[in-house]
Amino acid sequence: MAAGDELVFAPLGGVGEIGMNLSIYGFGPERRRTWLAIDLGVAFGSEELLPGIDLIMPDVRFLAEERHNLVGLVLTHAHEDHFGALIDLWPRLRVPVYATPFTAALFEAKRLGEPGAPEIPIKVVPLGARFSLGPFDIELVSVAHSIPESNALIIRTPLGTVLHTGDWKIDPTPVIGAPTDEAKLRAVGEEGVLALIGDSTNAVREGRSPSEADVAKVLADLVREAPARVAVTTFASNVARIRSAALAGFAAGREVVVIGRAMERVIQVARETGYLDGIGEFRGTDVYGYLPPDKVLALCTGSQGEPRAALARIALDEHPDVSLTKGDRVIFSSRTIPGNEKPVGRVVNGLVRQGIEIISDRTHLVHVSGHPRRAELADMFSWVKPRFAVPVHGEALHLAEHAALARSLGVPATIVCRDGDLIKLAPEPAGIIDEVPAARLYKDGRLLVEAEGRTVPLRRRLAYNGMVTVALALTDRGELVGDPEVELIGIPELDAAGESMAEIAYDAVKATLESLPRARRRDPDETAESIRRAVRAAINERWGKKPVCHVHVLAV
Repeated sequence: MAAGDELVFAPLGGVGEIGMNLSIYGFGPERRRTWLAIDLGVAFGSEELLPGIDLIMPDVRFLAEERHNLVGLVLTHAHEDHFGALIDLWPRLRVPVYATPFTAALFEAKRLGEPGAPEIPIKVVPLGARFSLGPFDIELVSVAHSIPESNALIIRTPLGTVLHTGDWKIDPTPVIGAPTDEAKLRAVGEEGVLALIGDSTNAVREGRSPSEADVAKVLADLVREAPARVAVTTFASNVARIRSAALAGFAAGREVVVIGRAMERVIQVARETGYLDGIGEFRGTDVYGYLPPDKVLALCTGSQGEPRAALARIALDEHPDVSLTKGDRVIFSSRTIPGNEKPVGRVVNGLVRQGIEIISDRTHLVHVSGHPRRAELADMFSWVKPRFAVPVHGEALHLAEHAALARSLGVPATIVCRDGDLIKLAPEPAGIIDEVPAARLYKDGRLLVEAEGRTVPLRRRLAYNGMVTVALALTDRGELVGDPEVELIGIPELDAAGESMAEIAYDAVKATLESLPRARRRDPDETAESIRRAVRAAINERWGKKPVCHVHVLAV
């Protein structure tokens, strides 16, 4: 350790929001820090707020500038909000990536499924491994979650130790994998922990999350009692839930049919890595139609209402191989992610209209969260005994509740931060000392665009206000050649009095041209701007909205 060394932390995504997780740790003097990155995830776009945008990613411009000082990227687990941006953003970093076997295998399967994805070498580390990257001594701690091989990270440095929890919960019977490693967490607590950087997702919920084993029992009962077909939909990555649903199907004498590519990919990786050992073979959709209704259990993608997923197509009766009929049962073994309520509702309503029974966590214990409630957070603080807490992984309310809980449990200090805040962890006093660039990128088709750009706001205006295009030709003397062409897109055809909106726009064009002195009509730009203002005003007067208006003036 040298004079001037500091240990700092900054979230570049995942704080003040759900998803898009990216955290960085820095060690060294201010001008010569060595950096470590943890996770590189996505959030999912809302079609209403971000039309055409499927994924939101953290902007890695700061890390790209510091690439020569970046010693590695460690993935805590294989959920999209923790590793989903890796394919798109890794080429900007070209840094070693470290992951446990299941995470590495699922990432490789995902990469191979994306045309043109770059080769990204993953350094596979075993569960519980301890390894060094520059000044960071990193030890993995196995924790229960809703996907195999979720890890907390013990990060030891010459200035102190940090526990980065990742996503976790306490589950004594997790169905797959070992329970959260309480012994290792207690041991590091006795060793001394400077800061706990912790998951806040369920900090507003009292008590403890139920166990995966409890869900397995309920699923078994629901499948056994079902009179006809049963379909179970869950997050494709929830291998424990897939295992429980499959065992419920086999116990009831049913064939298990997998419907959806994302789930097929996860199942293949889970078999390769041993997490479905002892589970019978699943069938493809080609046999579905030949099985008696009481002899089939379908595992379906689409628990979040994704329009291209299997269950959405079944709800619209548009799936080429699979259909459900009156009396069949669909179990939503999942929670609806905030923002997905409308698409999930569309799927549910489509199924109900077909006479299909819907079962969800509203009435049955068919889903449990993978995140800790308040009693579990209290256990973690009692084991680790940090000097201060930094809530992450959550919206503003979650962060505030997590911080308040930590204070009530006697944690000496808490630091509530936002994306881009640079926090000095050591030497003390700890606190926010600066900011680093933190922004968002949008995945727009095959392109990454900056959130601050004009593309999406303009697209949103087009969606809400429509567009008018005007094309006309003027001679060098300012005389009109032919009639102007006016086209309306996304605008009502008639106003309240029954007049044509296209005629209203056309009349505004003609009136503007007639009112402009000929000398001004010789300037195409000035003419176009005058027409644009007039058309928008005329439409607004009749409609109450100002459309986007593009005017093209051709000088001939």
